[in-house]
Amino acid sequence: MGGEGSHMALKYRKKPVVIDAVQYTGANFNDIEEFVGGDAEFREGQLVVATLEGPLRASPGDWIIKGVKGEFYPCKPNIFALTYEAVDD
Repeated sequence: MGGEGSHMALKYRKKPVVIDAVQYTGANFNDIEEFVGGDAEFREGQLVVATLEGPLRASPGDWIIKGVKGEFYPCKPNIFALTYEAVDD
C-alpha cells in the first residue's frame, strides 16, 4: 500500500476562472451561432457545437461555455449550477 508504482488519488480544487457562457433555450440558435463564431449548426432538430473533441449535441437548457483557451463546449444545467456562479462586470 503506497509503495512504488502506486497512484493514490489526490484532491484538487478548481482554479477560480471567469468564463463566458450562453444558455441554449431552444429558440436562440442565432445567438449561440454568433457566440461560438459560426461553429454551430442545427442538425436533425438539435444544436450541434464544434468542440475540441469533435461535434457535440446540446439540448435546450444546456449552457454553451467558452473555455479558458477560447474553446467552446456544452454543459448540462445541473453541472453548470454546481460549478459556476454569476459575476458582476
